[in-house]
Amino acid sequence: MHSSVIYGDVFTRHDMEAHPESGSRLRAALSGVPENMRWRPPVRGTERDLERVHRPQYVRWVQEIARGTCFLDANTYVTCHSFEAALYATGSTFAAVERALDGEHLFALVRPPGHHAEPDRAMGFCIFNNAAVAAAKALLSVDRVAILDWDLHHGNGTQKAFYGSDRVLFCSVHEENSFPKTGWVDEIGTGAGRGYTLNAPLAAGSTIADYRYVFDEVFVPALVRFRPDVLIVSAGQDALSDDEHGRMNLEPEDYGVLAGMLIDGTDLALALTLEGGYGPSLGKAIAAIFSALSGKRFVPAEKPLNRGTERVADLLKKVRFC
Repeated sequence: MHSSVIYGDVFTRHDMEAHPESGSRLRAALSGVPENMRWRPPVRGTERDLERVHRPQYVRWVQEIARGTCFLDANTYVTCHSFEAALYATGSTFAAVERALDGEHLFALVRPPGHHAEPDRAMGFCIFNNAAVAAAKALLSVDRVAILDWDLHHGNGTQKAFYGSDRVLFCSVHEENSFPKTGWVDEIGTGAGRGYTLNAPLAAGSTIADYRYVFDEVFVPALVRFRPDVLIVSAGQDALSDDEHGRMNLEPEDYGVLAGMLIDGTDLALALTLEGGYGPSLGKAIAAIFSALSGKRFVPAEKPLNRGTERVADLLKKVRFC
């Protein structure tokens, strides 16, 4: 499969210099894009796209308040450029979905991130939910969408958007008891969506051994059973060992391991959208992902499983699609 990247300077204009989620973070991610990669321009989403996930009143409120610099909550800011950047982030994520449906891997290097944003609120640096908005739009033309979130933090907003749906399989691996204190193993969906949410909260200090175990034993088999038309990856690289926002121990090449496992296990093109990642080795992790998209496979060093990983996987194996 071919692979490409979406990027535009519009994503650096949503910026607050002293904030962890600033334009400089995106520049660090860009350092990992290979020289020969095909670059695609960003695509602007619409307010109608947003309203498939977010309440119209919330969309209008953000548009009105983002005329200057202020905070939407304790840690999520906007500037006069943020609403436009957020529209391009959602539109570019859906463009990645379209390319993936055509058999091409595409990584949307966008800001602001999205997976914490709920239908009626901003949270955790996220204004609108890029992955959820793209999935909702994709469901207008396909039957099933899978979203896999490997960010350090649980994608509470994405989960909430589809918690009652049997058309979206949401899989999240994250540090247990971390922000926003959601994503426990017993959160499996409700109503028609019961069984279509799989959360793997891993203990602090977990390594690629734990992530591989969850992917091998739970996530990849679930994806194969679900048979999605497209797979969206909420690609946050903040589980790196040098990222001060978490206590996990992944190395840059480990993200290439995870991407390769998804490609080989599902035979699907990946639509990736950037979420978190704030450490010095972020660019190296991005480079490893692109290497996996281009066909390289990484063999990680053997490491012991952390406490509780097998138990989490065993509990998730008992979850069945209804």
